[in-house]
Amino acid sequence: MKITSLIAAFVAAVALTALGQEGVVQDVKHGAKKAGETIKDGLETAGEKTKEAAKTVGKKTKETAETVGEKTKETGETVVRKTKETVDGSGETASGTSRKTHHKSSKSASKAKAQTTEEQTTDRDSNTPAATPAP
Repeated sequence: MKITSLIAAFVAAVALTALGQEGVVQDVKHGAKKAGETIKDGLETAGEKTKEAAKTVGKKTKETAETVGEKTKETGETVVRKTKETVDGSGETASGTSRKTHHKSSKSASKAKAQTTEEQTTDRDSNTPAATPAP
């Protein structure tokens, strides 16, 4: 009977140890499960935040691109307008210059003809003997 009591005590001790270890294992499993859920929640939150940030960056990039496009278009239009004004202004200046040149040239030609005619008249006068002044 002593041996039976010893065996029963031994079996009981092993059973208690096994149950104790099983409780520890359950605690570890529960802790790991909680940790896994926390990590999962953290990753989901990070994913949502990243998605929101990506949308914001995309929106800002689109707005910036539109602004740059508008500014580029305005600059191009300004360059075209200024170039056109410069070309138009040069054409007017050139026209006016050629008119003035033609006018001056005609005037000079008239003066030259007048001088030639005058010289011819003067030459004729000098061919005739001049009256000598009386003393």
